[in-house]
Amino acid sequence: QVQLVESGGGLVQPGGSLRLSCAGSGYIFSDYYMGWYRQAPGKERELVAGITSVGIRRYAEFVQGRFIISRDNAKNTVYLNMNNLQPEDTAIYYCYRGGNHWGQGTQVTVSS
Repeated sequence: QVQLVESGGGLVQPGGSLRLSCAGSGYIFSDYYMGWYRQAPGKERELVAGITSVGIRRYAEFVQGRFIISRDNAKNTVYLNMNNLQPEDTAIYYCYRGGNHWGQGTQVTVSS
């Protein structure tokens, strides 16, 4: 059974940083594309960043160089390092694995 467990969310001031982690289990982690999505209140879920099994990355336009996605296949974990966070980054952030598998989400709130 595929499980994705996120951690690392929280409250941060504008300009601050957070690192999200997503631990995958129940499958061969290194074989799969992993992604981070987010959903703000009243908005649709949107892609933030993705990384393929061989490490090719892609980012949403709004990231603008502020976030970095990475993976550690030895630890079955994908990360999202987020810098220069702004209030508009406030959302629930979800980990995604190909085949429509989602984590439970972790709240990120950017506020002074």
